[in-house]
Amino acid sequence: MDMQIYFPGGKRVFADYGGFTIETDQPARGGGDGSAPAPFDLFLASMQQRGVDATGARITMRTQYDAATGLIGKIDLELQLPAGFPDKYRDAVVNAMNLCTVKKHLHQPPAFEITTTAAVSV
Repeated sequence: MDMQIYFPGGKRVFADYGGFTIETDQPARGGGDGSAPAPFDLFLASMQQRGVDATGARITMRTQYDAATGLIGKIDLELQLPAGFPDKYRDAVVNAMNLCTVKKHLHQPPAFEITTTAAVSV
């Protein structure tokens, strides 16, 4: 299933997936409206740092499942840059995407610890 990630303006990032739209925004202290949770801080910050408007950019995420495990075996990201995007920043954008915290966590996943507790009878 594909996920469409797009930048409707300001510091908002929306993602369409499975019939839902997940809206995100930067907090007011970060220049956003604080209208939704903040994602992709590094990506947007790197674009704005260079004076490049991300409006109209889109990321398509495609997942490929491993038949043997039934889990996602590969994630492909396709970045569609807006019209007029400066060629000199293409490599920088790819680099920023590679530095994404979520991507880093997938490469080096954290350990999970699951515990249980029981309610105390009174």
